[in-house]
Amino acid sequence: MKNTLGSYNTRILFWINFFSTISFIKPVLTLFYFERGINETELVLIIMFWSGAVLIGEVPTGVFADRFGAKLSFLTGSFIRVISVGILIFAHEPWVFFLASALSGLSVTFFSGADEALLYESLKQSNDEEKMDSVMGKIQSATFLTMIVTVLVGSYIAKDLAESQFFMLLIMSMAAQFVVVFLTLFVKEPSKMEYSKEHPFLHVGEGIKVIKKTPQLLWMFLNVSIVFIPAAAIFDNFDQLILTEAGIPVILIGVIYAIAAVLGFFASRSIGWMTKRYSAVMLMHVTGGFAVLSLLAISQFGHSLWVVLVAFLILRFVRAVRYPIYSKLSNEFIPSNVRATTISLLSVLDSVFDLIIMGTVASIAGFGLPTILIVCGFIALVGTLLPIKRATEEKIVEKLSV
Repeated sequence: MKNTLGSYNTRILFWINFFSTISFIKPVLTLFYFERGINETELVLIIMFWSGAVLIGEVPTGVFADRFGAKLSFLTGSFIRVISVGILIFAHEPWVFFLASALSGLSVTFFSGADEALLYESLKQSNDEEKMDSVMGKIQSATFLTMIVTVLVGSYIAKDLAESQFFMLLIMSMAAQFVVVFLTLFVKEPSKMEYSKEHPFLHVGEGIKVIKKTPQLLWMFLNVSIVFIPAAAIFDNFDQLILTEAGIPVILIGVIYAIAAVLGFFASRSIGWMTKRYSAVMLMHVTGGFAVLSLLAISQFGHSLWVVLVAFLILRFVRAVRYPIYSKLSNEFIPSNVRATTISLLSVLDSVFDLIIMGTVASIAGFGLPTILIVCGFIALVGTLLPIKRATEEKIVEKLSV
């Protein structure tokens, strides 16, 4: 509905998501690292510093958002993100890259959980909480729009891998993050939104209690996480190799990424249409099955151009659809006063599973790419088979006894 708090914050969060995901350096980020003297080992450490900062920061920043509000949390995170991009301009030593990566990961945690909490409470105040999945899809679609632009513009500007070209990409990326800082000033917090003033340990304890009292929430989260890690987080580290081995020239990879982004954009914008016609629970299981079949198909027919292209696009479609649907289903279980903290606690579990599953895949990496994809496919199958249930009227958020 127009002219409601829910519609207003949806628009603001769309544009925050749009500009916050702009990174013109991303299409050539690995090449940028190597041009600045980073080696393979240091590159892995850069990724680990990002993941470590997310793991450490998730719960404290979730508590911060629940105690002081989503708007202040967004402002803090966006300022940190500006600093992290700015540091890269002057980075030449490994420790500087580690610092920039850690700050980038930390900045994400100030948005994680707080954005969903703000949005759900805004929609609830406007009596539109049933549209959470559709709205999350529309906000997520901003990511695909930026991807279409950045993969093409970034790779074109940095075609010579010159220092001046890298500098231009970083300045452009930093400017986009300043826009995010400006946009967060316009966020409106719901008048009825509850912010807990309890001691942080008690606050975290309440979030843990919510998860314990609602096993459906935990199973649903595990379904999403265990499918996402192999089908997106791990697959993304090998997709360029998979595409080139299937015979796709390197120069066309950016074009394929852009096509996938267009597909993801329209899929995200169509989630409301899907959930009106099909059960949200069924869509979760079906899309999980698509992910499993795609991973296994590539593992067996990795040299077939059309098999790889179709499976690649299906995996991009799956990631665009699953999280917005999960977001609506899961938020039905979580009380308002600990919403951001509870979501952050679940994100910590996600990081733990991330390390476990990636460690498992790393242990069999020596057997080759087909084996990696088979293992990823079976891990995704385990996640897909985990049960998903919607909240009953008796279990709906405000009636939940914490």
